[in-house]
Amino acid sequence: MAEGGVAGNLPPAGERGARTGGGTDGIAAAFASHGKSAALMPYLMGGFPDLDASRAAGEACADAGADLLELGVPFSDPLADGPVIQAAGTHAIAAGVTVDGVLGVCHALSARLPVVLMTYANAVLSHGDESFVGRAARAGAAGLIVPDLPHDESAELREACDGEGIALVPLAAPTSTAERLAAIGADARGFVYTVSVAGTTGERDELPPELADTVTQVRRAADVPVAVGFGIATGEQARRVAELADGVIVGSRVVRAAGDDGPDGVRRLVESLAEALS
Repeated sequence: MAEGGVAGNLPPAGERGARTGGGTDGIAAAFASHGKSAALMPYLMGGFPDLDASRAAGEACADAGADLLELGVPFSDPLADGPVIQAAGTHAIAAGVTVDGVLGVCHALSARLPVVLMTYANAVLSHGDESFVGRAARAGAAGLIVPDLPHDESAELREACDGEGIALVPLAAPTSTAERLAAIGADARGFVYTVSVAGTTGERDELPPELADTVTQVRRAADVPVAVGFGIATGEQARRVAELADGVIVGSRVVRAAGDDGPDGVRRLVESLAEALS
């Protein structure tokens, strides 16, 4: 699909989009007022299966009870992503989807709920920290996740995000040491994305037995909410995670629904997940 449609509607440079879900305040409000056992955050790949369809899927998420949305920027070497999300990103890149196109989707959806962009370090560096973050802010983004950016190298990007009121959301893993968790917690903005298992994203039959201990350690280190992702695919799994964490992130299963069944399939899935958390 061409880059028209949802893209090209951002405010001019220097102007911030007037979005209801923008910035760290939008994230805090979503975690504080969701009315469920935990906030629900589906993940969608921007531009999959095309830009308009990804916007429609995001609107379906909002209609079905999602509290926040994680929106992926397609990247050629997505180290943290499993096969379903990798395939979606490859499809979007082949169709000509760019950062600007995904920011157009973000701008459209951020009027409905906080949108947290998920991208990779090279995508940010190729534009420059301040330029990328400024464009994200104009698109109404509430936060930014960069899974391959080491915490020790994140200060400049975090400063740029702070300057625009965007949360640079850190990731914590089961293998993170207590010292590393303390550093992550001290710098955390928005929430801590807690990875349930070592490895890549993807649907899994069982939650890891050590998840409760992982979440407990992250909670001790951070004053912001703790959300868990990687491997959550069913309402029962979401319900069990909600007993431990403040937020539940569901990615590969939602992306699969977007590809197989379109926005209506996404709506049905997110409704079932929201019901499990009610």
